[in-house]
Amino acid sequence: MVMLRTWIEPVVAGVQIASSFYDTGLLMTVKNYYNQTIRPSNSSSDDELQKAISNFYIIYNVVMGLTPLLSAYILAKISEKTSIKVTICVPLMGYLISRMFLLFVILLDWPIEVIFGSAAFNGLTGWFTTYWAGVTAWTSMGSSESKRSLKLFIIELVYGLAGFAGSLVSGYIFVHLNINQHQGTILASCSTGCYAFCVLYSIFILKMPDAEEWNAEGNSTEALHESINSDYTEQSRLLGDTPSDNTHKNPTDVSFSKCVIKCMFVSAIVYNIAVTATDDVINVFVLKEPLSWGPVEVGYGNAVAYMTYITSFFGVYIFSKCFGDLGLIIIGMISFSCGILIMAFVRWTYLYYIARAVMLFSLITTPTIRSMISKHVKGSSYGKVFVVLQMAIEVISVSSSAGFNKLYQATLDWYSGFCFFVFSALGFLSIIPVIITVCKQRHTSTTQENVSNERTSKTTAQT
Repeated sequence: MVMLRTWIEPVVAGVQIASSFYDTGLLMTVKNYYNQTIRPSNSSSDDELQKAISNFYIIYNVVMGLTPLLSAYILAKISEKTSIKVTICVPLMGYLISRMFLLFVILLDWPIEVIFGSAAFNGLTGWFTTYWAGVTAWTSMGSSESKRSLKLFIIELVYGLAGFAGSLVSGYIFVHLNINQHQGTILASCSTGCYAFCVLYSIFILKMPDAEEWNAEGNSTEALHESINSDYTEQSRLLGDTPSDNTHKNPTDVSFSKCVIKCMFVSAIVYNIAVTATDDVINVFVLKEPLSWGPVEVGYGNAVAYMTYITSFFGVYIFSKCFGDLGLIIIGMISFSCGILIMAFVRWTYLYYIARAVMLFSLITTPTIRSMISKHVKGSSYGKVFVVLQMAIEVISVSSSAGFNKLYQATLDWYSGFCFFVFSALGFLSIIPVIITVCKQRHTSTTQENVSNERTSKTTAQT
């Protein structure tokens, strides 16, 4: 029972169901709001509606992404001195309070700009930047090094399954379950209820995992492997690498760790710029012609996007038998880049789903990068490192996303899918730091092997 209380999965599932409800409700509420304000004054208002929705999300995403900058780091420092639960509970409280405002906008006909204020409050309490860093640190603490990648992907799988289920029903709830003809009332209420459950669960039920206990368990099950070579971990298996004979840390290992961390940071940031911008543009892209999706279709589209978490999980299970972490990262990047390239040519709904099918392994990348980074930093620094990584991703992604939304508006009349060409190019570019890491790893392995051979030769000669 005590071990069950250390599971973070119920919180992840509840938060993601709540978020999927909220995202669908917000998008359709914004569309309805601008539909009423634009159409009476403009008979050909499709492009104006697109630009109004796009401008709303530019401001919303910038506010949401930039306000956690200071609070996220402060919460991370507090969690180091107290408990990682701080980085989970505080953001969840912010989610609960801020996302109640959508309910007020629907029921009380408040102006849609109120959502900007709620976004600012959500950001000041840490938002997703702090929350997901806390979840990642929690998961890393509660797993041995050899099982960490799998554990992180299980969290991603739970996240995806919850998002899939929530998105699948969110469109129907928005359309068919209402109070006094206020569309989205029940959907927003369900979202708020899920957030309330997660807050109560994380405060009163969730229990800190015992990192020493997990490490001891991992050490006992891996004692035989460690007796052969303690430095042979997941990332050294890329394309059939073999363990070296070196069993202690040396300056070469330290240099390699620094290179890995730097390259993984750069790769994660560039890749997530493309992913975040893609999500922002697609949300608006599907609402206009030729797709012209309604609430139900939007829910289905979001559900298919969340299916990627499931397919990525099975992709890790299959490909990890042949490739190490670096190989998995490259597979995910290629999957995303090729899929989003097809998205640039989408003119029919079936082609959208084909593009999503090609992207079925795209979510392998980020959790694998986090797993690699965690193997090159001290356990006590997990929270701070992951918060810094998440902050860097969010700040740069949000800043660039505003520019990409403006690019989408500028190319709307010419070719609405042009942005997807840019996102695909960024996806391919993010592979470069990973290739640098592969080359560095090969060089390090060769150097260590040569040093080992020299020592063996000297020992033999002396004998």
